[in-house]
Amino acid sequence: MLYHIFYPLSSDYSFLNVFRYITFRSAYSGITALIFSMLMGGVMIRMLRVFQVGEKIRDDGPQSHIVKSGTPTMGGLLILSTLIISTLLWADLANSYVWLVLLAAIGFGLVGFVDDVMKLKKNDGMTARVKLMLQILLSLAIGIYLIYFDPSRGEYATRLYIPFFKEITPDLGAWYLLLIVITIVGTSNAVNLTDGLDGLAIGPIIIATITYTIILYLCGHFKFAEYLRIQHIKDAGEIAVFSSAVIGASLGFLWFNSYPAQMFMGDVGSLSLGGILGTIAVIAKHELLLLLVGGIFVIEALSVIIQVAYFKYTDGKRFFKMAPLHHHFEHSGWAEPKVIVRFWIIAVVLAMISLSTLKMR
Repeated sequence: MLYHIFYPLSSDYSFLNVFRYITFRSAYSGITALIFSMLMGGVMIRMLRVFQVGEKIRDDGPQSHIVKSGTPTMGGLLILSTLIISTLLWADLANSYVWLVLLAAIGFGLVGFVDDVMKLKKNDGMTARVKLMLQILLSLAIGIYLIYFDPSRGEYATRLYIPFFKEITPDLGAWYLLLIVITIVGTSNAVNLTDGLDGLAIGPIIIATITYTIILYLCGHFKFAEYLRIQHIKDAGEIAVFSSAVIGASLGFLWFNSYPAQMFMGDVGSLSLGGILGTIAVIAKHELLLLLVGGIFVIEALSVIIQVAYFKYTDGKRFFKMAPLHHHFEHSGWAEPKVIVRFWIIAVVLAMISLSTLKMR
């Protein structure tokens, strides 16, 4: 909105030319979202308490978590509202990618919102099958647009770009749509599984989003993309304005979600943030790199899969003391803050390695 108001005036007022730069608008998009989320956080917590929107702790979980029962949840509404407001203020709203990532945020957020509300009313959310089908439908809509209706992607729309092997770009054809669905749905659910400790999920989300913000800016800039020999994606740089809003909103939420948490994000937060991260990775055509950038989420999801499979095929034996993996470490005697910070450290290291692959040939 501000871009459309002020940039046309730059011919008369040269200082307004700064609105042309993605870096300027990205910085202030993040700052705006951060300020809004910190200002609105206390209000959100009070509202959630008034409406008795409190977390229900599972009986089979760690005993140390019982004290968290009743902590306001659905704080993801704070993240979503502030990032949407900031994006609408600072982004170029004529850019189709901006609306695509907003669709992902709102769509996956709605799925999580309904699930959270059902849990509050019936102690049980929507069935896994219904939730999965809704996620698949949203991902299909995003994938179909990118493959068949996005004019800027052209002949590379269905090509897969492999980290470390920049010359190998297989054309997956219609199978690329399946990859998009797996990437977005998988990331959404993996973030949801990771969200089990105070600040555990939001930290790696911030780190991964910062990483993809850099990647998006480089992909969207022809000279940088050419120098790094990565696929140039016209107009993709504008998503950096959106992703910066995600970072700012998430930092503001972390202010209230850090140990001991005053508020949890709920499924409305975890499913939407995961859906956003998966969508950004797909638009940037760095889907496979997400396995490294979002390594924490991958490990957490794999720990659940391994636990369930091992339990099934060994007649009730457990591979981990408890899944997801963060609970295994809690049961091993690690204090909750130690688990959280160590996972954050791993996320930072993975992000640094991921960025280094952009230069590797």
